[in-house]
Amino acid sequence: MMSHTAELSEDTVRSTLAKVRTPEGVALSVSPALAGVVVTSGKVYLSINIDPAQARAWEDVRIAAENAVKALPGVASALVTLTAERKQAPAAPAPAAHNHGHGHAHGGAPAPRGIAVPGVASIIAVASGKGGVGKSTTSINLALALRDLGLKVGLLDADIYGPSVPRLTGVAQKPETTADGKTMLPLENFGLQLMSIGFLVEEDTPMIWRGPMVMSAISQMLKDVKWGPLDVLVVDMPPGTGDAQLTMAQQVNLAGAVIVSTPQDLALIDARRGVAMFERVNVPILGVVENMSHFICPHCGGRSDIFGHGGAHAEADKMGVPFLGEIPLHMRIREMSDAGLPILVSDPDSPQADAYRHVATGVKAALDRATAQSRQAPRIVIE
Repeated sequence: MMSHTAELSEDTVRSTLAKVRTPEGVALSVSPALAGVVVTSGKVYLSINIDPAQARAWEDVRIAAENAVKALPGVASALVTLTAERKQAPAAPAPAAHNHGHGHAHGGAPAPRGIAVPGVASIIAVASGKGGVGKSTTSINLALALRDLGLKVGLLDADIYGPSVPRLTGVAQKPETTADGKTMLPLENFGLQLMSIGFLVEEDTPMIWRGPMVMSAISQMLKDVKWGPLDVLVVDMPPGTGDAQLTMAQQVNLAGAVIVSTPQDLALIDARRGVAMFERVNVPILGVVENMSHFICPHCGGRSDIFGHGGAHAEADKMGVPFLGEIPLHMRIREMSDAGLPILVSDPDSPQADAYRHVATGVKAALDRATAQSRQAPRIVIE
């Protein structure tokens, strides 16, 4: 057993996980299902990648792993999340190329879907099928939670009609430009690089723009900003599944999308549309977040399921996409967001902040898997 003076490390955590057995009887520490271990400031985050059909059997493993890690000296808190990748259907045969007999098949990763942004390793979209589900609050806190997991993170506010990032971050000044005046420099706060149309116009200025103008503005904030070096750029997307969202999904090389929903049926219908839109343009779904999952009374601490509960989780299971976690409807999250001090900044040790870190752990694990797959050596077939 580790002494109280020993340093908490990933190796220590993995040694403890050797005592936890998977449903197949294998030590969790050597199981390929163990997708990620993050140790930071006495907090441990684990991600276990499973087949959704075996979720019930793996839930006991998740609880055992969480309890084992919590028992380690030096562990302030532990979060273990089950993530799932949707099984890909076999690829349809490609149409015969008109190459007049000079055919060479080169396997490997598909060509990027759209523009890549210099200085940015991965771009993820945070989207919702409708407005009012807390997408922007989720975006800023997800960005901060990814920062807490050791990543360099930026946040792009692509919600042109209702930019929220200036208010959420307490940043109001206009961005400066490079010496040649052609490139904007992102603003910074809380260790994040930030850009929003809200930094360029007054808060009460109505954005009466048509779709092409909106897409042009988003494109400029991607390409004409000196981002980086960043591991992840989180994009707070406009709500809905209209032209701006579809064009963004098609033209930008997105690593994946996070869909935000509330538990009630009407929001879930719109979340389903959001998932379908991204899948139609071959953008991976990193997972679904159930926001405003339940209300915690600030006076008695009692819980109320105002909008129902578990709807987003059930919907994610039905669609075969990962469920990333639940975020409560809590007064502190709302108050601190309005004050420009997100909960991960104002109260980083709170259960609410941990809920966002739980989501971020699943997102990071999905990105790590995608990166590992893209680094695999290409398969070359000579005909």
